[in-house]
Amino acid sequence: MAGGKPRPSVTRRREVSHTSARSVLMTVLGEFVLPRQVPVWTSTLVDVLGLFGIEEKSARQALARASGEGWVISERVGRRVRWSLTPPGRRLLSEGAQRIYEFGRDEVSWDGKWLMLLVSVPESQRDLRHRVRTRLTWAGFGSPVPGVWVSPNTGRQTEADKIVAELKVGSPAMSFIASYGEIGDEDDMVTRSWDLSEVEKHYEHFIDEFTGLRPATGQAVLHAQTRLVHEWRRFPFLDPGLPSRLLPPNWSGAKAAELFHRKHDEWRGAAQRHWDDVVDTEQAA
Repeated sequence: MAGGKPRPSVTRRREVSHTSARSVLMTVLGEFVLPRQVPVWTSTLVDVLGLFGIEEKSARQALARASGEGWVISERVGRRVRWSLTPPGRRLLSEGAQRIYEFGRDEVSWDGKWLMLLVSVPESQRDLRHRVRTRLTWAGFGSPVPGVWVSPNTGRQTEADKIVAELKVGSPAMSFIASYGEIGDEDDMVTRSWDLSEVEKHYEHFIDEFTGLRPATGQAVLHAQTRLVHEWRRFPFLDPGLPSRLLPPNWSGAKAAELFHRKHDEWRGAAQRHWDDVVDTEQAA
């Protein structure tokens, strides 16, 4: 119960996977609160998160954590509380939205050149090694052998330099831009650098999950749209975005991207209208 009203329900095959109350909250904020300049009541957010089986206590804790991190700010109006995005919160969600909505839209062009980064971190500095690996992986780099990172996107050199500087890697890092030589096999290097079969499993699951989904009510559309975005937002971090020349035949990422953008466009209007209806109902309460 939130605000004395029954918790909304929706028929669904399963709850959002690989998730937490905070991550679903961030998806909701990005999809529905970010496009608007108006605050939203706690009860509205609690009710919408309830569609995903998130209890009121967990929803409120997620809001408190987001507030503590500086992404949202609360305002008391009588006995009720409403929330607004802070400027840093808007920047964070805007950058995330751009990455999510643009990912997979365009064919990745490639001139055959590789960016190679040499970064040496001693085995004794395990925490630093983990942070370097995490940040470079998120930036789309793969590692065929320890200490060597590669990317077919030579424009990522600035981002790599920033990562190395921010993490204060002790030994000097080096970068090179070149074509693959005559020794060894380029496809083998790709296989050693990225686990594309694992990424493809996630894409296949995404395709199975949303291909036949046809929500019939406004609430169901809002639920489906939130799930769609929430599941898709992982792929810019899982998928290095390699050019088609380096991908396996019949790469399912292309089909998944087409599905995401088509469904998002198809459901956007009804989902946004239902959000407005929920907000208006809460406003009148």
